[in-house]
Amino acid sequence: MDLSHIPIVDHHAHPLLAPEATQTPQAFRQWFTESTDPVVHAQHAPHSLFFRTGIAWLAQELGCEPSLEAVLAARAARPYQEWTQHLFRQANIQTLLCDYGYGSDQAYSHAEMQALLPCRVEPILRLERLAEELIQRHATFSEMVDAFVARVSQARAEGVVALKSIVAYRTGLQVTQPSLEAVLADFQQARAQVTETGRVRLAHKALCDFLVIRALEQAAAQELPVQFHTGFGDRDADLRWANPLHLRWVIERFPQAPLVLLHAGWPFYRELAHLAAIYPNVWLDLSLAIPFATTGIPAMVRDVLGMAPWSKVLFATDAFTMPEIFWLAARWGRWGLGQALDQLVDQGFLDTSQALTAARDILGETARRLYGL
Repeated sequence: MDLSHIPIVDHHAHPLLAPEATQTPQAFRQWFTESTDPVVHAQHAPHSLFFRTGIAWLAQELGCEPSLEAVLAARAARPYQEWTQHLFRQANIQTLLCDYGYGSDQAYSHAEMQALLPCRVEPILRLERLAEELIQRHATFSEMVDAFVARVSQARAEGVVALKSIVAYRTGLQVTQPSLEAVLADFQQARAQVTETGRVRLAHKALCDFLVIRALEQAAAQELPVQFHTGFGDRDADLRWANPLHLRWVIERFPQAPLVLLHAGWPFYRELAHLAAIYPNVWLDLSLAIPFATTGIPAMVRDVLGMAPWSKVLFATDAFTMPEIFWLAARWGRWGLGQALDQLVDQGFLDTSQALTAARDILGETARRLYGL
């Protein structure tokens, strides 16, 4: 099933980096794995299906030999903005929702992303990054909390289309109501880090849970979607605590907060499909699992659609760093979704019209409704 004509609302992605950040073979190939280990980057990522097909497909698009060196030379010969806009148009990405909490000094700002890309770009607010900034700025707990709640309460009015939490990375998804004593103790530890190093990494469970709960209260009041990282990621993510089933307390405690559980919870996509099927405030996102699952994507999508209504399933790229990742993720996603829908049509579970409706909803229409686009 050819789905290339259906525009994508990429509801979860990250900013691009300046082109010099990916000009060398080492810098380019590291983004084809979630590993942060340079040995994996150099010796193993080049042998992954994601990397091998990426080089082959990019070589076809650039009209060059299918080697990393040839692809890098051919892309360097094209003006960066022209090449970036070409890939986004080919991917048919119509709208991009961008989490700027992940990046570096080389990452493009929101205004720069809007100027660079040929599509609509809207911001996502990352909660843990906001909290870290406020802990550095405010010496007292009450000042920090007041500033945090004030910012989150105005998120929709300020043009933010979603909140995002990476509590799965920091202390796990088993969020519960902490005691005030534990929260205050965590805040003092965080402030001690600021005094000692000038910065803080928020990885204090009671304080993380407290702030996530405050944010969910404000999100529910605004009916503002909250995205949660679930499942796999880089080595910081302990999969034992990233299983989306741990979010049951949050799901039931905040029924008015639309919860978008990211990355299909991979490898826990069956568990996440169950949550999306029974809770009206839960949506399942396919990003990161697409493209990294590669040839396993159709089986994952088929399993998800076997349990969850397609009106609860969203496509995104979770792409970052360079435009090629957006293009490759869109290509893998359309291929995998098309394969799964073809099987459902061939076996008589859907007709062609229903399958195309499902594809339109998953690739964009459901996200438009959910985020008020």
